[in-house]
Amino acid sequence: MYYVNREQLAVRLSVIPDVIAALTQLEKNWDGGLMQGLAQERALHLAIEAVTDIGSYLIDGFIMRDASSYEDIVTIIEGERVFPAELQETLIELVRLRKPLVQDYFEWNRSELHPLTALLPVTLTAFKSAVEAYLVQELGS
Repeated sequence: MYYVNREQLAVRLSVIPDVIAALTQLEKNWDGGLMQGLAQERALHLAIEAVTDIGSYLIDGFIMRDASSYEDIVTIIEGERVFPAELQETLIELVRLRKPLVQDYFEWNRSELHPLTALLPVTLTAFKSAVEAYLVQELGS
């Protein structure tokens, strides 16, 4: 029997639409200013944390193999068919931004629109839907 913390998964999944809205607005109105640069950093960081937290809850709850890195979290849940394979490359690229955003933040170029800002709204929407469908498939409504 699995113990999947659906409440915590739902909380983290509920953050994704706000992150998508922020990324969409940033891309549409990008001017390279400091506030937009900082907002982009935070939106990307929240996207990373949501994806890795959700992945970790799935790995723990469904007793999947242990992850050795953030990239591995994405690889494991893709291997378990939680989300379509075509999302994996973008999600791996996303989680690889964690170190630059969290540890090397002083080197981050805040004046440039990061390429993932434009790609993530579609990817995160598909990821959220796929996780929700996976939960229903595995656990029922």
